[in-house]
Amino acid sequence: MKIAFIGLGNMGGGMAANLVKAGHEVNAFDLSEDALAAAKDNGCATFISAAEACEGAEAVVSMLPNGAIVKSVYSADVIGKAPAGAVFLDCSTIDVATAREVIGAAESAGYEMVDAPVSGGIAAANGGTLTFMVGGSQSAFSRAKPVLEAMGKAVIHAGDAGNGQAAKICNNMLLAIHMAGTCEAFAMAEKLGLDPQTFYDISSVSSGQNWSMTSYCPVPGVGPQSPSDNEYQGGFATALMLKDLRLAMEAADSSDSAVPMGARAAALYEDFNGAGNGGKDFSALIKTY
Repeated sequence: MKIAFIGLGNMGGGMAANLVKAGHEVNAFDLSEDALAAAKDNGCATFISAAEACEGAEAVVSMLPNGAIVKSVYSADVIGKAPAGAVFLDCSTIDVATAREVIGAAESAGYEMVDAPVSGGIAAANGGTLTFMVGGSQSAFSRAKPVLEAMGKAVIHAGDAGNGQAAKICNNMLLAIHMAGTCEAFAMAEKLGLDPQTFYDISSVSSGQNWSMTSYCPVPGVGPQSPSDNEYQGGFATALMLKDLRLAMEAADSSDSAVPMGARAAALYEDFNGAGNGGKDFSALIKTY
């Protein structure tokens, strides 16, 4: 299949490379010359505009920074530029309202489209083990699924347009809450005289067990390999977690949802990011304790 891929950053570059590995012909575009050079090295054909990349494409995949850019790219360079019958897959993490607006515009022009944000981070993007949460019609999902399967380990239909974004921001709000609680518990355990490894050995098989502890421990040298073992480099940057938490707070306001724990997690990450830690993995929050 000929696939246009728009947005070759930390996540998109690895995703596009995995489409090539799966045997697809990938037309790549990014504003960064370095990103385009890396995509070319990974077997993609590169183009100087998103519109040119979409020419002849059977599917268009995008991985972009925010909703405003997604809306601009699709309205100016994708809708009406990609061939009739192409399916669109936006894998960016954006607000639910914009996702639904862009999908509505694509459908009005005769295309099928899904929102398909991801979970898994840079390592999963490079390794082809992402989880995709997909919103859109059943027909659009069925067409998008084979493309997504080339880049991930799990592809889950979350329901109608925008529901992929809803699942992503709710999931990441929960992740932030878990990580903050895990950081607090380890910090207090140590101050009470417990060795971190001993606390891990106990809590990881007790009722306090959670993913942030057993798969992504914020304490160096405890649990499986994680960014804490690399001075909190790599993984999922604090700035990106904060972006998702801000989206979650917007969604909570628009849906009249009570999220006191999510709001507190958002405030903690606002402060941590504001202190110059945006590039560190979000588990580095433990340093504040």
